[in-house]
Amino acid sequence: MYQALYRKYRPLRFEDVVGQEHITTTLRRQVESGHTSHAYLFSGSRGTGKTTCAKILSRALNCENPVGGEPCNECAACRGILSGSVLDVVEIDAASNNGVENVRAIRDEAFYTPASVKKRVYIIDEVHMLSPSAFNALLKILEEPPEHLVFILATTDPQKVLPTILSRCQRFSFRRLSAEDIKGRLDFVARSEGIRLTDGAASLLARLGEGAMRDSLSLLDQCVGPDEITEESVLASVGLTGTKTAIELWSALRSGDAAGAISAFESAYLTGTEPGPVLSSLLTLLRDMLITAVAPKGADGLISGAVGPEELKSLASGADRHLMTRAARSLQESLNSLANARDQRTAAEIALITLSGLFSGEEDSAPSSPAPAPRPQIKSPRPAEQAPAPVARPETAAKSEAAPAPKTEAPKAEAQNAGTPKQETPKAEAPAPSGDWWQRVLRTEEVRNLISYMFISDSANFRVSLSGSVVTLTSTNPMATLMADTVDTRAAIAEAASKVLGARVTVKVTEAADEAPQAEDKLDSLLKFGNVTIK
Repeated sequence: MYQALYRKYRPLRFEDVVGQEHITTTLRRQVESGHTSHAYLFSGSRGTGKTTCAKILSRALNCENPVGGEPCNECAACRGILSGSVLDVVEIDAASNNGVENVRAIRDEAFYTPASVKKRVYIIDEVHMLSPSAFNALLKILEEPPEHLVFILATTDPQKVLPTILSRCQRFSFRRLSAEDIKGRLDFVARSEGIRLTDGAASLLARLGEGAMRDSLSLLDQCVGPDEITEESVLASVGLTGTKTAIELWSALRSGDAAGAISAFESAYLTGTEPGPVLSSLLTLLRDMLITAVAPKGADGLISGAVGPEELKSLASGADRHLMTRAARSLQESLNSLANARDQRTAAEIALITLSGLFSGEEDSAPSSPAPAPRPQIKSPRPAEQAPAPVARPETAAKSEAAPAPKTEAPKAEAQNAGTPKQETPKAEAPAPSGDWWQRVLRTEEVRNLISYMFISDSANFRVSLSGSVVTLTSTNPMATLMADTVDTRAAIAEAASKVLGARVTVKVTEAADEAPQAEDKLDSLLKFGNVTIK
């Protein structure tokens, strides 16, 4: 019977585990010295080796002839655990056994000494899926476990595990595997199986795994055939025609060709691809191009998808990085609203047309941004003798109505002081803040809890200014702009700044290259003269 590659080549020793040396080294030392814990928590994303290390540890703890903390995999205990015939080593899926009665059953039988091995080991996968009552039942046995009992908990979401459980476990965090580590393992498996795998195809499969060895091995298994596995065959086997569509869309959009973008979208739509995945593929392509532009040295380990670094550089060559950032923001907002759209196809087409206008210069901002208000028209000053009465500003309207009629000498006084500008009450603005107001904003809980806090708090990314009731964050880093210019981020900063300044403010995120002249300052200067009328 055929066995899947990820199962056939699952590591049997700690030294075979790829990319997790910081964990396997510690576990080997503990087993070798006998200083093992009664409870472990393995956390990390899928396919990074959590369950594999748990099974290796269960054999190492019960091995009759361990060598350097490694199981021999040849003694009766190791062979029995590998075959599943040893009932004292139990693997439980908490996703389907998450009730309190399941944990109570474990608790009742856990106090019995093991029948054929030294340690009774319970491997509980996806432990965060346990119910609160099941967690409480598990906590009781973790508090005072017998010497022969070991729990190995595995989870992809440690934040959902109770703190009382976490405090009784040794925690090990499994990191995502690098593309180079996965590629090396794929080459080894391909040689062992006699599979002809090109270097480009191996790199592509490693990237598509997104840090998960199991995913990359499953994709390799899917691509196996009589012919040599190339990049083209991987794309065809995995069904990543969306990447080709994304490249066609990008080529059309950057040249402002709305018709070409719609044509590429229609071709993908007619093959059965939903609008969401098409826009998502385009967003992934834009993200990878920006990563390559911002971090050229370390981009190989950061990019994802089916396009390599060199092709990404070629696709982004000559493109305006600020426009790419705006396009990525626009696509994010379009994808967020696509789920609630009555007609997703139409919504996606409108998004592409808008992006085309952005690159062609027909629009100068992302589609979600409000249209700029028309600039006020300023009439040319009239001669002093024909100048109309000055327009009362909102702040002084009440005073103007209550003022007594001017005396007859007023025109004469005006004529004498015609060359002197009239002083009016200034606009009501936010109180002048102290010099450290922005640091106080950064220390607020609303801002510190933001995902983009690291970008916002770095003075190298943003220059902050306060003008009237508007806080402006000016950025020269496109990635920082992409992280900060979201509805939730702007709202959180506005709320925190309003508390610190004692007045209601709004927040605007701009890019240094797109800063416009400060027309407001000139307008305020003109308003000081009484012979200027604004309509």
